[in-house]
Amino acid sequence: MKKSEKAALILNTLDGFYPQPAIPLKHKDAYTLLISVVLSAQTTDAMVNRVTPDLFARADDPAKMATLDVAVIQQFIRKCGLAPRKAKAIHSLSQILLKKHNGLVPQNYADLEALPGVGHKTASVVMSQAFGEAAFPVDTHIHRLAYRWGLSSGKNVEQTEKDLKRIFPKETWNKLHLQIIYFGREYCPARRHDPQECPLCKQVGRKSLTKT
Repeated sequence: MKKSEKAALILNTLDGFYPQPAIPLKHKDAYTLLISVVLSAQTTDAMVNRVTPDLFARADDPAKMATLDVAVIQQFIRKCGLAPRKAKAIHSLSQILLKKHNGLVPQNYADLEALPGVGHKTASVVMSQAFGEAAFPVDTHIHRLAYRWGLSSGKNVEQTEKDLKRIFPKETWNKLHLQIIYFGREYCPARRHDPQECPLCKQVGRKSLTKT
């Protein structure tokens, strides 16, 4: 099956399963989304959603967050992985937003990726989910499934992002990256996966995941 045929099949199938996929991280604005995405590294969205209500009740904007000691932030997020590092990043990026961006989350990749704790994937999520800019954030689920479905080489997430952007229409990216995440969690996990039972693998084929 050609990649273009796979893309059409994947889009159609995922639209059937997840016609309006919700943003998994609970937030009220660009800043709370940014903090939530920073926290999501090496932990689950469910865990982030458990710790952020108390954190945001105390500090839900850069000005309030910058007044907190790093130790206080760390206490709120202690159940998330890498809590000490993330607490420092959250405190520092809040200060930078106040000093350089008038307390606002910047709407461009260069300024976002210059913030502590913010890499390209985090910046892509914010650009997509907060500002509606076409982006294709690649997490572990998307990276795994893109290789499994023969859409990318699986060498690294950067290459996977480039490959998926070439294959799928730009107007589908923001919705599609969420659909693939949900599908990967529910139907196409890394372990104990039966390709004959998977709604997509049984149609588009399946590669071994040994390279990833």
